[in-house]
Amino acid sequence: MNSTLDSEALRAAMRVWSAGVTVVTAVHEGKQHGATVNSFTSISLDPALITVSLQKSTRTHELMEKSRAFGVTMLSAEQSKISDLFAGKMPEIKDRFAGLQTQTLVTGAPLIIGGLAWLDCRVIETFDAGSSTLFIAETLAAQITGDGLPLIYHNREYWNLSHLK
Repeated sequence: MNSTLDSEALRAAMRVWSAGVTVVTAVHEGKQHGATVNSFTSISLDPALITVSLQKSTRTHELMEKSRAFGVTMLSAEQSKISDLFAGKMPEIKDRFAGLQTQTLVTGAPLIIGGLAWLDCRVIETFDAGSSTLFIAETLAAQITGDGLPLIYHNREYWNLSHLK
């Protein structure tokens, strides 16, 4: 598929789309990894399905393909450093989980303590999407973990959420 749109033009346009921030994690044969993801959404309540898109070149993608499972931690406003860590902005840190408290639910995928909510998911379908893969997953468990505000990403920066009346 050839596109006449320059990828930088799309990237610039997508910067104005605000999104909550998640860390998607997977584990396979004792290896665990995670990535900061905002290309995540609920697509069905019955059955409980979500979708996540990951670049094919990432370690998290490889582990998700092999394990056919993953966890989603919806980050709180206080977790911007965790978002940066899992986005690869601290390349000197090799083990992204070092010093973090995690929990597991059903699949064994690590879920980060301090997030607002967790989803534990089983991959049921994948679709090739250019440089990425679209993962469709059944949500096996969901848990709200705390109160607080979500971490919001807009135009390359983190933002606070405010209520409009």
